[in-house]
Amino acid sequence: MGKKRIIKKSGKGLDQGRKERAMSKTTKRHLEKGILHVEATFNNTKATLADEKGNAIISSSAGTLGFAGARKSTPYAAAKVGEFLGEKGAMIGLKEATVIIRGVGAGRESVLRAFSSKGIQIRSIKDATPVPHNGPRPKKARRV
Repeated sequence: MGKKRIIKKSGKGLDQGRKERAMSKTTKRHLEKGILHVEATFNNTKATLADEKGNAIISSSAGTLGFAGARKSTPYAAAKVGEFLGEKGAMIGLKEATVIIRGVGAGRESVLRAFSSKGIQIRSIKDATPVPHNGPRPKKARRV
C-alpha cells in the first residue's frame, strides 16, 4: 500500500518566501525615469517596469508573488504587485514614471495606487486597452 502523502494546499494569499526571493534579486542599473506597463486581465495582473527606451528591467505578476487561482485577479493581489515594483523601483533610484495600462481587470487602479505610494511620482497615465473595431468575419450563409 505504501505511505500516505500529505499535500499542503497553497494559495492562501501572499507567499512571503517568494516575495523575499524576488526582492533579493536586484539589478545593478540605476535609472531615474521609467515606464510602468500594467496588464490587468480577468485572471491575473502583470506589471513590468522598463526604462525610457522600453527595455524591461523588473517584472512581476500576482502569480509570481504566490497568489493562485481566483485570488490572482483580486485588487489586493494587484496592490501587492504594485507595491513590489515600487519597492524595487525605489531601490534602483526611480524618481518618476509614465504608466501605460492595458486590460479591464479588477487590479487596474490598485497597482497604480500601491506603486505611487512608494514615493515614485507618476508623470502620465495612458490607457492602451485594445478595442476591437470590426470584429471577426461572420459565418457563411447556410446552403440547404
